[in-house]
Amino acid sequence: MHPTPTAPSRIPTGVPGLDDVLFGGLVRGGFYLLQGDPGAGKTTLALQFARGRVAAGESCLYITLTETHRDLADAAASHGWTLDGIDLCDLTRTAPNRVGEPDTSIFHPSETELGETTQAILAAVDRVRPRHLIFDGLSEMRLMAGEPLVYRRQLLALKEFCAERGLTVLVLDDRAAAFGALPAESLVGGNIILERSLPVYGRARRRLHVTKVRGSSFREGYHDYEIAQGGLVVYPRLVAAEHHVTFERRTHPSGVRNLDAMLAGGLTSGSTTLFLGPAGSGKSTVAMQYVVSAMRAGLPAAVYMFDEVLDTLFRRVEKLCAVGEGGLRGFKERGLLHAQQVDPAELTPGAFTHEVCRAVDAGARVVVIDSLNGYLNAMPEERFLTTHLHELFSYLNQKGVVTLFVLAQHGMLASSSLPGDVDVSYLADTVLLFRYFEARGEIQQAVSVFKKRTGAHERTLRQMRISSSGIAVGEPLREFRGVMTGVPLFDGEAGLLRAPEGQDQD
Repeated sequence: MHPTPTAPSRIPTGVPGLDDVLFGGLVRGGFYLLQGDPGAGKTTLALQFARGRVAAGESCLYITLTETHRDLADAAASHGWTLDGIDLCDLTRTAPNRVGEPDTSIFHPSETELGETTQAILAAVDRVRPRHLIFDGLSEMRLMAGEPLVYRRQLLALKEFCAERGLTVLVLDDRAAAFGALPAESLVGGNIILERSLPVYGRARRRLHVTKVRGSSFREGYHDYEIAQGGLVVYPRLVAAEHHVTFERRTHPSGVRNLDAMLAGGLTSGSTTLFLGPAGSGKSTVAMQYVVSAMRAGLPAAVYMFDEVLDTLFRRVEKLCAVGEGGLRGFKERGLLHAQQVDPAELTPGAFTHEVCRAVDAGARVVVIDSLNGYLNAMPEERFLTTHLHELFSYLNQKGVVTLFVLAQHGMLASSSLPGDVDVSYLADTVLLFRYFEARGEIQQAVSVFKKRTGAHERTLRQMRISSSGIAVGEPLREFRGVMTGVPLFDGEAGLLRAPEGQDQD
């Protein structure tokens, strides 16, 4: 029988989220290449790793050919750190690098510089005898080597030297153009690439991906990350299939009698509902009515607003949804409501997904995204946003969350079409359709259930009125024809809902 292979020993990177991407961290004794454009965060990540190892009681040697001791100290100070405990070998001021150093050698400068630098690196390792080595200077070594073959031999020699001493090595490179036909990726055991790009509007977008880890699996694909006060934070790509849980299917009512009748009692836990209609037709207010009803039953909720400031949201909901004493702020103080105003120019899709998942882990049973238009339109350069959302909605469904998201149609009439890049059937289990129609010289509102995958629902259209008395849904509009066109024909004598005396609709 063949012996069962043992899992490799892992070392935490000290970077939140990166260990999840690497399935536990760096492989102990591995030789890793960290590549990135200037400003991508290579030095910050390396310092986080070094600080984490020193805090764990393991020695770490940081050899630099590019950043001086002062540069590294300044970088650490910008995050509130110090270099205490890290053995630092600054080779930026070695003799071959000093300006004005007399050149009396008969050899080519690359021959003497590379040899002296290599000897200084080896001597520093033998002197400190660290458990971990960070080498910030692969681009400098490439330039000193002069020829691809010399560069390859030096890198292989360094790798073998570290392997003999059992070191875990992190080598930093600036992603310069491939050196001949011998890219460094082919010589290392693991390769992590940091990317930085600038959109037309908003802050820089940063993402990383891992191309290889010899002898170990890892989470493939791109993962968003940010550089904040305190270092890098990585947002691993969400894989909904990894988050299956068992939950009890429940019906969540809105508290509006006829609306619940249309949905055979309410919305189902573990489902996604789309509120679709023109601007001002009541989508957001009805969505928040479900939030208020859930919080009254003691269920926490999370609301993410792309189109509306929180103060306006609170005022509107407290006026129209009969929130009760204490209002939304009372629910927030009791920990039942998490409300966040999202600035998409500052928040990447991965960071937004992370925020939602964190709210669900904290107990949120209802999640509102208002609106999908704001999410899609504010990040037009981000690709596959609908795929991001589908994965997020699948995750929420598998967690038993009631997910509500709002989508405004273009224009005011029912003939307006959806944005071409949004597939409603692809994203939603239930669709509530809101419409305007004209009757008796007034603009009226109608609501219908377009579909409900999780159970029965009415196919009728009902009038809806929103006033300071709350949300009211009437009986089916059976005496009307053509409500969906916006200008219906009246075939009967039944009356329409009217606002209470002196209370105009909002």
